[in-house]
Amino acid sequence: MATVRVMTEADVAEIRVTGWKAAYAGIVPQSYLDRMTVEAETHKRRQYFTRPDKATIDLVAVDARGGVVGWACLGPSPTAAGELYALYVRPSLIGSGIGRTLLQAVHADVLDRGFGSVLLWVLTDNTRARRFYERVGYTADGAVQADDYDGVSITEVRYRLTL
Repeated sequence: MATVRVMTEADVAEIRVTGWKAAYAGIVPQSYLDRMTVEAETHKRRQYFTRPDKATIDLVAVDARGGVVGWACLGPSPTAAGELYALYVRPSLIGSGIGRTLLQAVHADVLDRGFGSVLLWVLTDNTRARRFYERVGYTADGAVQADDYDGVSITEVRYRLTL
């Protein structure tokens, strides 16, 4: 079983890159995914850790050997709720309970921050993630937005859970 702790600077790059490439294959243009590298993500994370205005918290799930097997990023939402910005699990471990373990830690942190609900955005075509969030009680609240990836507009659906 995985345990959860606060992320350190070097923890997340591989999980984020492999998570994106696994979760968004066939959804996000392959050209975008191909440009993602662990090295570039590591550089980005180093810059992120030095920001004085960092309002987010990053949590990692680690296995018994201390290896990072999952990552979640959360913080405040402009709508007076907590927001889950990212949740990724090592692709070979999806379905093992690591995502739920991270989500429980996210929910506890959101409550500690004084928020009564948490929201998140999921790519419309990411059916695996949508089923995961729906199984733990999240519901789509009708909000949608789109992001551009290499000239392709990809729609996201917002989910919400009252804690």
